[in-house]
Amino acid sequence: MTSSPAPPPVPSGAPGIRQPLRRLRARGRDEAHRTASPLELFFDLCFVVAVAQAGIELVHSVAEGHAGQGILDYAMVFFALWWAWMNFTWFASAYDNDDVLYRVVTLVQIAGVLVLAAGVSRAFEEHDYLVVWLGYAIMRVAMAAQWLRAARAAEGPERTTALRYVGGVLACQVGWLGLLFLPEGARPWWFLVMALLEMCVPPFAERGHTTSWHPRHIAERYGLFTIIVLGETIAAATVAVKSGIDENDALGELLPIASGGLLIIFAAWWIYFVVPIHGHLRSNRQAFLWGYGHYVVLASAAAIGAGLEVAVEETVGKAHISTLAASAAVTLPTALYLLTVWALHSRHFKRGITQQLVLPTTALLVICCTFLGHWAVFAAGVVCALSVVAGETLAATRSAARQSGSATRTG
Repeated sequence: MTSSPAPPPVPSGAPGIRQPLRRLRARGRDEAHRTASPLELFFDLCFVVAVAQAGIELVHSVAEGHAGQGILDYAMVFFALWWAWMNFTWFASAYDNDDVLYRVVTLVQIAGVLVLAAGVSRAFEEHDYLVVWLGYAIMRVAMAAQWLRAARAAEGPERTTALRYVGGVLACQVGWLGLLFLPEGARPWWFLVMALLEMCVPPFAERGHTTSWHPRHIAERYGLFTIIVLGETIAAATVAVKSGIDENDALGELLPIASGGLLIIFAAWWIYFVVPIHGHLRSNRQAFLWGYGHYVVLASAAAIGAGLEVAVEETVGKAHISTLAASAAVTLPTALYLLTVWALHSRHFKRGITQQLVLPTTALLVICCTFLGHWAVFAAGVVCALSVVAGETLAATRSAARQSGSATRTG
């Protein structure tokens, strides 16, 4: 009996084949059909747990009349979450090989964000950052370990870049100890210094060699995280409205807030995804500016949900703030979101002054809605919805005019 020939060996990097351990080599920037992996999606979902905790504490701070301190604490905690997420995302885009060790180290990073989430309430209420620092340290040391793996498999400028990342990440982590030992009044300033130093690490590390991140993959990853944050915003607002109806029987008073909030979030999704952005991400300079700017996009998107909760609590008499302040808790982050999305990528695809002015004008009108009392959120939602309609109408009109002109020239 003749035995059948053995199948050819499968390349170590073949799609769908996961080996227990292999060298962490750079992936191709022009790799076809590159999409987010299940591990990356799981990573995002776990991060949103911490985002939700930060949102809850922001609601409590604003509702109790401590908006200034609450926003500062929120900015600090959200930076830790966003920066750890962003660093993982760009590293994964360049080096993800999905072997066992890569998966385990990523799960360690997920454990770190859950530790950080557990310390969010103490950071807001007692200004105790020990648990937040520990969770962040777990994530960042794990990230440094990934870069060490990349350095071991690399040579020349690529190896230098990886080692610079290792040194920068670990040095900054030591610097964050200042939040534990400095006087409370000095901590915001130290946070600002350390945040700037953290953001200087990638430009410094990639000065002589650019990592092979994938533009389409990066655009998809940011888009997916934005969707998840917007989804968490809807969930938080829904729980707040349900609680208000169940405890206070205030359906009539809460219906405008629920309707306006839904319109705002639907418009936020539409405006972000109206055009693909990966074609704009052609260089490190463009990509860094775009990626860093998403701190404001994501933070403001999550803050909209917190603002809706505050508006609900004020309407049912549970918040110790004015109607104006509660309205501003929704309209200000909404306006900030609109302006930032326009500045980062919408403006690159707008043609003519009329199209360019749609989102900035919408942001201004949303701020004006703040002064409409209990109808402020509903009015802001209507303005955002009309902005989407205006944008689509102008785009369709311009497209029709361009096609008509092309047909005339052809004729």
